[in-house]
Amino acid sequence: MASTNDLKNGMVLKLDNDQLWSVVEFQHVKPGKGPAFVRTKLKNVLSGKIVDKTFNAGVKVETATVDRRDMQFSYMDGEYFVFMDMQTYDQLHVSKAAVGDAANFLIEGFTATVATHQGEVLYVELPAAVELVIQETEPGVQGDRSTGGTKPAILETGHQIQVPLFITTGEKIKVDTRDSGYLGRVNS
Repeated sequence: MASTNDLKNGMVLKLDNDQLWSVVEFQHVKPGKGPAFVRTKLKNVLSGKIVDKTFNAGVKVETATVDRRDMQFSYMDGEYFVFMDMQTYDQLHVSKAAVGDAANFLIEGFTATVATHQGEVLYVELPAAVELVIQETEPGVQGDRSTGGTKPAILETGHQIQVPLFITTGEKIKVDTRDSGYLGRVNS
């Protein structure tokens, strides 16, 4: 249990029938009239839904212990992604649902943050940007565009993104894991 006065960004609360909510942002408000309160923006850990919630100042809220560990992606085992804890070398089988969109950017050897609560995997979080090789893209032709000019490209993970026309097959690029956006070439 913690007081609403102790809230911090990233803290995980257990509210509404044991649902887990992560504090995205919070603000202590002391109006001229009436009692103080805490205005928060909470994100549901499993669904990603964001809601605004207001608490009276000093109210007790139940906190949840979420274990976040950096683990290395090893291989696919049927429908499961297998991650290895780099300290203990324990292997953890994670379902596709828990991995979510991170699956589009995972290749063997990548390190990701795996969050668990009471032994259950909540989500897998990748860094904001990863470096991947273009597996396949058509050559860009000068003059076949009306603006900026992008073309589809397939990454080594099989995920398709849009890249500028000058990118060729076999090049290593930096990709934003949040929106699949092209961030630039990687100089080898």
